[in-house]
Amino acid sequence: MKIVSEQLERDELGRMASGMFGNMVKAVVDVDRELLAVDAELHADLESLLIEHGSRQRSLWGINLYPEMEGDDFVEFDSLINVRPSQGNRSRCVESAQTRERIMRVIAKRIRL
Repeated sequence: MKIVSEQLERDELGRMASGMFGNMVKAVVDVDRELLAVDAELHADLESLLIEHGSRQRSLWGINLYPEMEGDDFVEFDSLINVRPSQGNRSRCVESAQTRERIMRVIAKRIRL
């Protein structure tokens, strides 16, 4: 597991995918601190790592990254940690367009595409 506070090369993301799921890397985004945690079997492990390093749970959203894909297919907004009725999110998907935009801004900042 790794917290990305600088910039991650897309090639490194590809190596992570090959070592874990083949074509996908699980990630958790802290939309307030603009951090990204990557490379774990479970989103919950990445969520715990970020909380241990000062993130608030309500700021964290789980996504999947597909390094070999382009455009909208690069990011999938799907994770069990996103089920959060208290914040109005009742499914695994990130339902808020505003939150998805904030996630994409963090991705653009932390991953060299």
